[in-house]
Amino acid sequence: MRIVVNDYSGHPFQVELSRSLARRGHSVLHVHFADFQTPKGDLVRHRDDPAGFEISGLSLGRPFAKNSYIRRFMQERQYGQLIARTALAFQPDVVIGCNNPLDAQRALQDACRRFGVPFVFWLQDIYSIAINHVMRRKLPGLGAMIGARYMHLERRLLRRSEAIVAITDDFVPILKRWGIDEKRCTVIRNWAPLDAISLTDKDNPWNRAQGLADKKVVLYSGTLGLKHDPLLLVDLAERLRPRQDTIVLVVSEGAGADLVKREAAMRSLENLRVLPFQPFEVYSQVLGSAEILLSIIEREAGIFSVPSKVLSYLCAGKAMVLSVPKENLAARTVTEIGAGVCVAPDDGEAFCEAVTDYLDDDDRRLVDGRKGRAYAENAFAIDPITDRFEAVLGVAFHMARTSKDSRSVFQNENKS
Repeated sequence: MRIVVNDYSGHPFQVELSRSLARRGHSVLHVHFADFQTPKGDLVRHRDDPAGFEISGLSLGRPFAKNSYIRRFMQERQYGQLIARTALAFQPDVVIGCNNPLDAQRALQDACRRFGVPFVFWLQDIYSIAINHVMRRKLPGLGAMIGARYMHLERRLLRRSEAIVAITDDFVPILKRWGIDEKRCTVIRNWAPLDAISLTDKDNPWNRAQGLADKKVVLYSGTLGLKHDPLLLVDLAERLRPRQDTIVLVVSEGAGADLVKREAAMRSLENLRVLPFQPFEVYSQVLGSAEILLSIIEREAGIFSVPSKVLSYLCAGKAMVLSVPKENLAARTVTEIGAGVCVAPDDGEAFCEAVTDYLDDDDRRLVDGRKGRAYAENAFAIDPITDRFEAVLGVAFHMARTSKDSRSVFQNENKS
């Protein structure tokens, strides 16, 4: 098959899937939005990559206006037109749309429908619920109208998709309420590229280059957006200030990272450092430099968003502290396997205590980290995951063909 995998963000595990599909003989174009500011996966073609594997990073030629509603809306629509043209030029048999803003997803899906290309909606987040929460809070009155628009749009996109891949069973009841046919829905949990994120000694080149060799590192790596509380990291650094051997390290970019920098300067927190996103080729060393890994999601994002960074953390074999709603899939997973501690998003005191408890107990911290790596080695093997995606692509192709045949019969009956 000729397959377009469109992952807006360019995250690590989606491109691993594209490579795996290409190794099975498919021709795969992996497309991402190069202007989007987020940690990226291995998005460079290598000498040993399959012949049928291509990567395309799309750019609008100017910075992405993430924090301007109007400019962002216009740019997301422009990106939608660009990805639609790029996908169709590949002449695909099937298209997977993942992480796209809803207006861009609509442009891509509309183009696929016009040319009879099956469309698979890889549902990473239920964006419309998040948009509805944020808009109602920030723009009373008008925000409700904006939220309602996106709720309607996302339902429509899901209903018109030949197949849907949901990353958690928690999404299934919502899809049922929205009238989505269960036969078109498959739950495939996210994963992380196990081979690419390896166990790495704390004493590594990246660690030494950053001057962290003699420090205990409490690390947050990833985006800091609307569904996060960046000040929680600042308060943690304040709590850890007396520990001369400990540093809170934030690897991020954007408004949230800038806020952390400003607060650290205002409070004279020399134990809080902010670095930009690091190249994927040193990501294992970045994670390996830490004693404890952190993840944050606000309460409103409890079910509709699952932090993929936690899956990378599991590969790194490091203990975690999560400020995440207990119903979130990441929180349930970490708790079930004993790879870390999860606290309520509004309990900053418990968050700080969990970190200090780990810092004071080396044995417990190491044991819990090993539990995470053991889980990853069992759950993240790419071949079984690829098997499941191939099955979904087959369903989507069959659904599109059946729908086309039904339309042809209906049109012929009308003619007669």
